[in-house]
Amino acid sequence: MPREHERSIALHNLHTGEKAKLIYWEQGQYLDDSLAELNYLLRDFRTGDVHPIDPALIDMLHILRMRAGRTAPFEIISGYRSPKTNSMLSSKSSGVAKRSLHMEGQALDIRLPGQDLHKLHQSAVDLKVGGVGLYSKSNFVHIDTGRVRYWGS
Repeated sequence: MPREHERSIALHNLHTGEKAKLIYWEQGQYLDDSLAELNYLLRDFRTGDVHPIDPALIDMLHILRMRAGRTAPFEIISGYRSPKTNSMLSSKSSGVAKRSLHMEGQALDIRLPGQDLHKLHQSAVDLKVGGVGLYSKSNFVHIDTGRVRYWGS
């Protein structure tokens, strides 16, 4: 059972195959080494560019995992996106924002094995933090630390 004085996270980057299971917050402080490891794991897999990920986004994942009662790692579909990658993707799909928060390290596209996608989406909406989008056809939930807003398909 997790202790109140620490927060942990488990992630699996589906594009690189890399996994991490670590404590990222302890005794009221974020752990720099853990955040650096998460920044690398969530890098733009197309370009290799690494960018700081908003720790509040990792906190969202931690809370969602606790609420779901799951131990499986979150599957990461998309983390940080370089402007080059985002421009390429937005030119191919109307579903990619030209000024995506992925480029700021403030957005993730995720799923949690064993957790119904609609329940994961609703749990993220219930947090009332940032944006939450449901992409049923693509089998992922988008979360971000931008302004509060919700959408789904």
